Amino acid sequence: MSDFDLLSTVEQGGCSAKLSPVQLGEILAKLPKVEHPNLMVGIETHDDAGVYKMDEQTALIYTTDFFPPVCSDGYEFGQIAAANALSDVYAMGGAPLLVLNLMMFSSSKIPLDVFSAILQGGHDKVVEAGALVLGGHTIEDHPPKYGLAVVGTVHPDRLITNSGVKAGDQLILTKPLGTGVILAGQRNGMTERDTVQKALEYMKQLNKSGAAVMQQFNLKGATDITGFGLLGHAMRMADASQVTLRIQSGLLPHFPESIALLEEGCIPGAAFRNLEFVKAHTTFGTTLNYERKMLCCDAQTSGGLLMAVPADKAAEVLEILKTKAGLPESAIIGEALPRSKKALYLD
Repeated sequence: MSDFDLLSTVEQGGCSAKLSPVQLGEILAKLPKVEHPNLMVGIETHDDAGVYKMDEQTALIYTTDFFPPVCSDGYEFGQIAAANALSDVYAMGGAPLLVLNLMMFSSSKIPLDVFSAILQGGHDKVVEAGALVLGGHTIEDHPPKYGLAVVGTVHPDRLITNSGVKAGDQLILTKPLGTGVILAGQRNGMTERDTVQKALEYMKQLNKSGAAVMQQFNLKGATDITGFGLLGHAMRMADASQVTLRIQSGLLPHFPESIALLEEGCIPGAAFRNLEFVKAHTTFGTTLNYERKMLCCDAQTSGGLLMAVPADKAAEVLEILKTKAGLPESAIIGEALPRSKKALYLD
């Protein structure tokens, strides 16, 4: 196997490479609205995926995601990119069924065994998810990018959306924040190898067990936290559900090293773009410190689920997530309130 370092090909990777959400919103607003009697979820609520009802028993969840490398090793990159793409299906309570590989790769600049390693990593993660790889598409391009187009299934009555939050729900986040900061620290030589590897392990972790818990308790509102950061995705959830979400920064699960990096000024560019996206729609508490604010805007790659749980079920859901579901960092981070002027309140 080649020891080629994929990070040598990029300045920013993973979900931090996404287009600014402000610019994306301007583009999407100009597109015609898609209407069909079987369309359960389109682009209007900016949900994690589109959903099409096939019959009374089955709805299809369809999504795609790809990005540049977040790590040096091809196999690990494939695992993380696949886990990230599959996450949209899990966030809606579904089960992945079929996938296609999406690969952009320069055969003249990168050894071909790296190409194979990326595909193998993606394949193994898809198998872990219980889905099938049916092929894909590759073009010559540099720097490399990899991801999946994914089809999943869910019972129409069991669909979970970002518009399903109710006032009074408790908010639970299942993975720690700060992966974008840690990866930026790695690029700047500020992060220890063990810290980086710990972050990569969380990025490889499927949100499969979290989705199973949501279905066990018949939850209705959730999203996953990726490139637009906790606040960006929470804002879209609040707007879609017509509630205000109150998030308590002191309760957030996070990598301790990420706060230290933020204090040293290691703030990825994507965090500033995400802050610009949410600041007009967020009330920031007067005692909120700057590092916690930027942590909430940090672009996550293959981040956790943000789920809305009825208050009387929150303690039980949290306990199962932390033990049986293998998500020990899960935490209650806030609550949903009746809609006020702003979508978010962060203290």
